[in-house]
Amino acid sequence: MAKSDTKKMTASKRPEDPGRRDFIVIATNAMAGLGAVAVAWPLIDQMNPAADTLALANIEVDVSKIAEGQSITVKWRGKPVFIRHRTEDEIARASATDMSDLRDPESDQARAEKPDYLVLVGVCTHLGCVPLGQKTGEVRGDYDGWFCPCHGSHYDTSGRIRKGPAPTNLEVPPYTFLSDSVIRIG
Repeated sequence: MAKSDTKKMTASKRPEDPGRRDFIVIATNAMAGLGAVAVAWPLIDQMNPAADTLALANIEVDVSKIAEGQSITVKWRGKPVFIRHRTEDEIARASATDMSDLRDPESDQARAEKPDYLVLVGVCTHLGCVPLGQKTGEVRGDYDGWFCPCHGSHYDTSGRIRKGPAPTNLEVPPYTFLSDSVIRIG
């Protein structure tokens, strides 16, 4: 075979459209990428919180049935949450407190979105006990709020530490009023 015949054969085997090969490479890479995503998605998705965990993240509470001066306890994220419908007297005493008398100074207005309702995590900040004062007739401490009998921490009507070993006020959880009668905690 002559050299010119070899050139003719190789020239005839070349594709007439060089863009055809580019399309095949791009399509192959796209399919490989889709396959990688299809394999990775279940692995990434399993890292999302479970449905029971998400259910505990937020709770909605109807506070319209809480009479003035009454408190209820609900559970949020495994912790007790105290919701008290405060009386005018309780609100007035909490607002009139001198900030210099407080170990952990925080105004009542900063602790209660609406002054009528106070929402607190019901866990003593000393050693994690549940303070008394939610039920009618329970000991409410020297400041008519909550009292932790384990070590003698006294909280006022705004949940602020006033006496005893607890270092900080009762925690205010993140909450919002969805309406005048429904609170979303979390």
